[in-house]
Amino acid sequence: MAVELKKEGDFAVLTLNRPEALNALSFSILRDIGRALDEVAVMKDIRALLVTGAGDKAFCAGADIKELRGRALVDQKRGAELGQSVFARLHSLPVASVALVNGYAFGGGSELALACTFRLASPSAIFGLPEIKLGLIPGYGGTQRLPRLIGEGRALEIIMTGRNVKADEAELIGLVNAIAEGDLMEVGREFAGKFTRYSLPVLECARRAVQRAGDVTLDEGLRIEADLSTLAFRTADAEEGMAAFEEKRKAEFKDG
Repeated sequence: MAVELKKEGDFAVLTLNRPEALNALSFSILRDIGRALDEVAVMKDIRALLVTGAGDKAFCAGADIKELRGRALVDQKRGAELGQSVFARLHSLPVASVALVNGYAFGGGSELALACTFRLASPSAIFGLPEIKLGLIPGYGGTQRLPRLIGEGRALEIIMTGRNVKADEAELIGLVNAIAEGDLMEVGREFAGKFTRYSLPVLECARRAVQRAGDVTLDEGLRIEADLSTLAFRTADAEEGMAAFEEKRKAEFKDG
């Protein structure tokens, strides 16, 4: 299968398994990713999603260009909307996601990584949104998520030149959270373990508050923060966390 989904301990692992094509995204694969994400959304006993690509050459080399040529405008728009809707599902999952970027992440591959909550890169990882070189622009969310992550100026420069961004620069500008030395999957598990030990409902409140920050005014964002912080305060985990602090012991969260 070109898209594999497995449950491994506390994590769901989504793997693009098309290494002979550098894990490129066809429309059928986008639909398969969407179905896999629907499964993740209702999985029990998982605390994060890890997303990676098979092989050591590419995380995902982007769209299958052969599918894009000769398409009617209405079909092209529907294709962009498909990619956007699938990656929006990834962005809004009940649990956080971590992209494990091994090798090339071009076009839709970068956009897939951008839709994840966090990004870790191997030292050989290379990011890019090269659509401008084809007379196109990113269509699966890249023009919106990249500037929110690294700022408008840097995002415009990367998108309008179509240049590559190597792992060290990606870390420097905040495109990735860290460069992972050693086994990328193991580093990803360790990274996710730093936050998945906390209350899942409260983690989701934190994610929702931060994600809304780029979409609304400061005043509206503060109202959203107040609502979500109040929602977190009402959880049993909040009561446990505060009690544990006072009693000088480790909190035992129950995700409630």
